[in-house]
Amino acid sequence: MKDMYILGIESSCDETSASIVKNGTEEIATVISSQIDIHKNYGGVVPEIASRHHVKNITIVLEECLEKANMKMDDIDAIAVTYGPGLIGSLLIGLEAAKTLAFVHNKPLIPVHHIAGHIYANSLVQPLKFPLLAVVVSGGHTELVEMTDHYHFHKIGGTLDDAIGECYDKVARVIGLEYPGGPKVDKLSLEGKDTYKLPIPLQDDSYNFSFSGLKSAVINLAHNEEQRGEKIRKADLATSFQKVAVESITSKVKKAIEEKKIKNVIVAGGVAANNGLRTAMKELTEEMGVELSIPPMKYCTDNATMIAAAGFFAYQDGRVADLTLNSKSQDILK
Repeated sequence: MKDMYILGIESSCDETSASIVKNGTEEIATVISSQIDIHKNYGGVVPEIASRHHVKNITIVLEECLEKANMKMDDIDAIAVTYGPGLIGSLLIGLEAAKTLAFVHNKPLIPVHHIAGHIYANSLVQPLKFPLLAVVVSGGHTELVEMTDHYHFHKIGGTLDDAIGECYDKVARVIGLEYPGGPKVDKLSLEGKDTYKLPIPLQDDSYNFSFSGLKSAVINLAHNEEQRGEKIRKADLATSFQKVAVESITSKVKKAIEEKKIKNVIVAGGVAANNGLRTAMKELTEEMGVELSIPPMKYCTDNATMIAAAGFFAYQDGRVADLTLNSKSQDILK
């Protein structure tokens, strides 16, 4: 079979990225322009500012990616792009760039769901083994997804309110850590002890998650300590919070492994970079005799490599869009 080179474009939030991937498994070149230093001044991503910087960066990023790969558009077989979910203004920049390239160079246009991209980041490490359970953990999503084959997604559970990454960022703000707070909470948790009692949310028979109560418990704890004139032990609070947050994930994963006879588990999304979660997932799967795949850190956060990888398998599944493709701020993985 002829090798297939997919150009991926990702602009769903505050990263402008382009990547070329061969056959859905081999990264040829990737360029990422991050806006973290810009948005940390505001304590989070400002959608309008993110859109403006995507406009400034998209052409530069695409040109650098092709140059880095020593390739031209004639060498590209198809273009994959994140169409949703995400910030609508940011998504539109990447989508319009992809549609323009597809039209000018007469290339197939492949629509990729952002979460499918995170899942397929694992194909850059090793082939996906089906059936599997994908544990999707990010700033906007916390989901358990069953897959029986490529591009066959069945969501069995998800968050009823806040996503785990969103919860991490809000807790970081309470502790006094700057944006992006999730990685800083993870790092700080290594220095503390589990001394604060926090509730484990949604201990029921479902595969669903809830983090709003945990977030509120941290806020109330900090407020009560302040009223008593006590100083929050930041490292201890980070440790106690992370222990409960991670346990809420692993308890549901364990339930799914037992009840659905799961033999393969993959972790996907930005929070897959969390060391506490990575360690807990390794311990759980080793204990239960289950195979685990977690992408390297560079493939966990938003990047176009995962979009290009997912695009290859989407194309094999016949998923090609025309130039009427539009962005969606919210969309169901299917």
